[in-house]
Amino acid sequence: MEVENEMRQSKFRRICVFCGSSQGRKSSYQDAAIDLGNELVSRNINLVYGGGSIGLMGLVSQAVHGGGGHVIGVIPKTLMPRELTGETVGEVKAVADMHQRKAEMAKHSDAFIALPGGYGTLEELLEVITWAQLGIHDKPVGLLNVDGYYNSLLSFIDKAVEEGFISPSAREIILSAPTAKELMMKLEEYAPCHERAALKLNWEIEQLGYL
Repeated sequence: MEVENEMRQSKFRRICVFCGSSQGRKSSYQDAAIDLGNELVSRNINLVYGGGSIGLMGLVSQAVHGGGGHVIGVIPKTLMPRELTGETVGEVKAVADMHQRKAEMAKHSDAFIALPGGYGTLEELLEVITWAQLGIHDKPVGLLNVDGYYNSLLSFIDKAVEEGFISPSAREIILSAPTAKELMMKLEEYAPCHERAALKLNWEIEQLGYL
């Protein structure tokens, strides 16, 4: 009964998860991907992700799909031979390039979560953070900071605030927690406090063409 109440109360229909096409060296990363997928299912939240069937991408998508959730995978055509090995789950949307992939993922999502990953994960994460800073969207952005994986990144961002390159209000865009359950609670409670929201509608229509 408690799960049903939680499912009804979530304000998110779909969450975009950025994560690696590798599994990482520690089993805790793999466990976290599965745990996040299960947490989304428990809240009746569907998944949008990068479309791969390998690495953490494969684990989180299989967890959501296996739990009865809807999965949308968005993948550039050029990456399909590399990242689609074995059986894929859910709906796969093939797009032309990486830019279109990010715009399409953002279009279908109400929030963003980054699991551990490499260059691609960081690039996707930082772009949606920048969009939030500019007022292009007001969707929450969360880091699933498994075993302190993102501690160095958060320290760098704090240094950028200290040195005057990031405003304190923009620092508050990024939420982080060590577990999926804690992170989801923060995302549910998030209220945008940064400025520039007036840019949002025109930019979406004219530049990105999403939402």
